[in-house]
Amino acid sequence: MDKPKVVFYWCASCGGCEEAVVDLEEAILDVTAAVDIVLWPVALDFKYQDVEAMDDGSIAVSFINGAIRTEEQEHVARLLRKKSGLVVAFGSCAVSGGIPALANLTSREAVFERSYLTSPSTDNTEGITPVTRSDVDGHTISLPRFYDTVFKLDDVVDVDYYLPGCAPVPDLIIGAVKAVLENNLPEKGSVLAPNRSLCSSCDRNESKPEDVCISEIRRVVDTKIDPDICFLAQGVICMGPATRDGCGQACIKGNMPCTGCFGPTDNCEDQGAKMIAAMGGIMEGNDEQSIRRVLDGIVDPAGTFYRYGMSASLAGSMRREKQK
Repeated sequence: MDKPKVVFYWCASCGGCEEAVVDLEEAILDVTAAVDIVLWPVALDFKYQDVEAMDDGSIAVSFINGAIRTEEQEHVARLLRKKSGLVVAFGSCAVSGGIPALANLTSREAVFERSYLTSPSTDNTEGITPVTRSDVDGHTISLPRFYDTVFKLDDVVDVDYYLPGCAPVPDLIIGAVKAVLENNLPEKGSVLAPNRSLCSSCDRNESKPEDVCISEIRRVVDTKIDPDICFLAQGVICMGPATRDGCGQACIKGNMPCTGCFGPTDNCEDQGAKMIAAMGGIMEGNDEQSIRRVLDGIVDPAGTFYRYGMSASLAGSMRREKQK
């Protein structure tokens, strides 16, 4: 009997999701013994034409990580959707845009200008920037179109399940693979992680006062953090109240606040807005001046509240370009 065919594919992301698969350690041997990996460009030599030649639906599941930023990424995502029975958005960038989606606060032209023309380390006296087509010595060189918008995966293809995290943790990855192999999956569209907030399982939860009141926002870099006390009670922004559980609290256990990579629970439409509302309820002050003093401690509001979720936010979902 043929083993189920599985794909791991990397779009616009840092590569951490690929490392997460490697972090399965010995368990990856069980995975490779149970499935036939037919495309994993970061690790194995497969060609797109091999996938194109497969029957539609013949791939059991494609785990696609990364946001959609280029024409090529959208093309491969659509190809894998056609060839796969199931598609899993793997990691924060695929689920909600991730850190690449913060670029939706600017434009493609501004990104190119900073990257290729004005950054301090750039030496580009001819002012060359990428173009989709160049003719050199009688030969044509083509590059995929770089979109003005960073899309989450389900903006361009139908997604069956979501596996959040930056990156997803090994327990959840193994659980997802087993659920596929055993045909024991939840309802389509489900997030394959607990539907509760991180605070519900946080070891510091009992240390949080009944009424938290913040008079000053403190940054980790400037603060000696008590490893036993709730971050919010110490004036340090922690996204735990607005973030899904399931990560194993790696950041918390390392004495760092949650930054929100697991996204919101099912009952939250906009993770950043929920956290902003939570902060509004615990800030000290009843007048504009005192409130402004607290807010001045938030040096990067977008990066703080929408670090991983701009493409899935109410603001980010307004940013769309016509796919050509």
